[in-house]
Amino acid sequence: MQQEDQRVLQELIDSGELGTNDYHPRMKAVHEKNNARIKEIINQYGWPGFSLVGKEGSKAAWLVVQHAVLDTDFMDKCLPLLQNVITQGEAEGWCLVYLQDRVLTMSGKPQKYGTQHDVDENGIAYPLPIEDLEKVETLRKGVGLEPLSDATRRIQERHNITVANRRENNG
Repeated sequence: MQQEDQRVLQELIDSGELGTNDYHPRMKAVHEKNNARIKEIINQYGWPGFSLVGKEGSKAAWLVVQHAVLDTDFMDKCLPLLQNVITQGEAEGWCLVYLQDRVLTMSGKPQKYGTQHDVDENGIAYPLPIEDLEKVETLRKGVGLEPLSDATRRIQERHNITVANRRENNG
């Protein structure tokens, strides 16, 4: 599921199609398929932790849930499941941080860790609203995340590559 998600995402970036639709139909189709399957897995086994699916499998489960934007209630219901397996040493803490911030921002609330970004009309990446700007760097460091400025720079670079690919393929 992760490989399909990332393959389609990369194809859309490479073709210059990413960002030309609010939610690209090809990406939406992958997410719909993955959402249905990850729900089945979680309903049957609980959150896929290290001992069940290995470190890479657990990270893949997180990515699929992180991209389950069609069902934010499901994403929210996954938070305590993920927290539980992290407490047991069965998943990585950064996964919870990203998912928490995604659920918060999709609910119109400020995020805690600054993991969620957008790009303005001038093509400049910026973090979505953050609950406490004075504490964000301390919170990020506490879970092993890079400084917010470095994350924003990395997202900006990725956006610039996407825009360059779109221009190259469309014009």
